[in-house]
Amino acid sequence: MDLSTFQRTIRDTYGEQDAERGVDGTFGWFIEEVGELSRAIRRQGHAERVVEFSDVLAWLVSLADLCEVDIADAARRYVEGCPKCQGSPCRCAGLEPGRP
Repeated sequence: MDLSTFQRTIRDTYGEQDAERGVDGTFGWFIEEVGELSRAIRRQGHAERVVEFSDVLAWLVSLADLCEVDIADAARRYVEGCPKCQGSPCRCAGLEPGRP
């Protein structure tokens, strides 16, 4: 599934609930899922990690949709590799990839 299709699926499935909850409430749920992903990475097996990665992705896409951001368009920033140095692999010494 491509990102645009995924965003449309999330919107069709959860869009009304997300709109009622709003950006702040949805962001809170996103952060909670990131915490669950952190625990899964450190303490759980592969199957649990897959579940938590999918949950984080779904909440991120929900947030993007609420903020009127096309997630596929946002991902294109990385299509050529690092958006800062355009390297793949990144050649930015001492910086996180894609970070100023």
